[in-house]
Amino acid sequence: MPNESSTDTSTDTSTDTSTDTSTDTRTGPIARAAYIGTAIVAWLGVVITVVLSGLGAYEETPVDPGRYGLHPDGAAGVLSRLSDTASYFTNWSNVAVAVTVTLIALHPDRSSGLTRGLWHTSLLMITITAIVYAVLLAPTDTVVGWAQLTNPIKHIVTPALAVLVWLGFGPHGRFSWRTTLAATLLPLAWIMWMLGRGVLVQAYPYGFVNVTVHGYGSVFGTVGAILLFGWVLAAIMWGVDVMLTRVARRRAVTAADGTGRSGS
Repeated sequence: MPNESSTDTSTDTSTDTSTDTSTDTRTGPIARAAYIGTAIVAWLGVVITVVLSGLGAYEETPVDPGRYGLHPDGAAGVLSRLSDTASYFTNWSNVAVAVTVTLIALHPDRSSGLTRGLWHTSLLMITITAIVYAVLLAPTDTVVGWAQLTNPIKHIVTPALAVLVWLGFGPHGRFSWRTTLAATLLPLAWIMWMLGRGVLVQAYPYGFVNVTVHGYGSVFGTVGAILLFGWVLAAIMWGVDVMLTRVARRRAVTAADGTGRSGS
C-alpha cells in the first residue's frame, strides 16, 4: 500500500466541505467541461435505459432459466421491467458515476468524506462493470434493437470517460485506506439486494450469479472472487491517485518557483 502524504486530507472521512487544493487543473474550464460531459453521458445512458425499459421498447431475446427478461406485455409489465432495470450492477455503477461527477462538476473545489468515498467507489464500480462485461458477458451477449445504443454507452463509453477524466483532471488526493476499504460497500449492498430479490422473483441479472442454474455455493464463490478483485483494484487506484497527487504538487511547486524567480 502506498504511504499517505502528510498534507493529504483524504484520511478524514468526516463531513468537512473545505476547499481542497491538491490540484489546480480540476477548476479550469477544460476540466469543468470534462466533468460536465461525463455526467451528461452517464445520465443519458441511465435515463434512456429507464425510459426504454418502462415502455417495453427493448427487443425481446431468448431468456435462459433463472434470468431476468420475462415480463407481462404492455403496461402490466412496467413495474416488473423497471424492477429488473434497477437490479443490474451496470445501472448501479452508471448512476454512481453520474451522481458523483455531477457533484464534482457543481463544486470542483469542495471535498468531503462523502464525495471522497463516492469518487473512489464509483470509479471502482464502473471499472468492474467494463471488465466483467468484456470478459464474462460480451462473448455470449445478444445485443439487438435499442440495446445497441445503451449497451455501449453504459459498458464502454461511460467507463472510459470516467477513468480518463480521473486520470487527466482528478480530483486527486482524495483516496485513502478508508475509501479503499469502503469502496466495496455499495457493491456488497447490490449483491444483497440482487440475491434477496432473486429469492422472491426466482430470477437473476447475469448468468454467473444465476442461483437457479449454478446454486449458491458457485455464485458465492464467483462474487467473492470479484469482490476480492475489487479490493485489489481499489488499492491500485489509491496508489495511482497518490502518484498523480505528488506529480501535481511537484508541478505546482516548480511553477511557483519559476514565477518567484521571474518576478525577482
